Amino acid sequence: MGVTGPIRVVVAKPGLDGHDRGAKVIARALRDAGMEVIYTGLHQTPEQIVDTAIQEDADAIGLSILSGAHNTLFAKVIALLKERDAEDIKVFGGGIIPEADIAPLKEQGVAEIFTPGATTASIVDWVNAHVRQPAEA
Repeated sequence: MGVTGPIRVVVAKPGLDGHDRGAKVIARALRDAGMEVIYTGLHQTPEQIVDTAIQEDADAIGLSILSGAHNTLFAKVIALLKERDAEDIKVFGGGIIPEADIAPLKEQGVAEIFTPGATTASIVDWVNAHVRQPAEA
């Protein structure tokens, strides 16, 4: 039984970061590409983000982090998804994330990181290609 309907993405701004322009641009681009986007707004805790993703039956969580707390916040979201048996929800993110931190984040389970300069088209393409892959037959 395949999942039908649009891909559902929760776009979230965890932590104390007060800048949401980038997150809103991404949310709009994903919506324009036919996805259902749930934007959680500013200052969300990892718990609130994971709760929203599970309640909304999301396929993915997109985190936007400019505050420098990406290592802690991504790790917490991934850990909570594991705890809640929701590891099928893909986590991707973007923002001000140093090159040196990207590989360790991916090792923890972050599916993709988009750094400043990534185009909205490249993010939409990635979500279309990597979220909700059909299960191996």
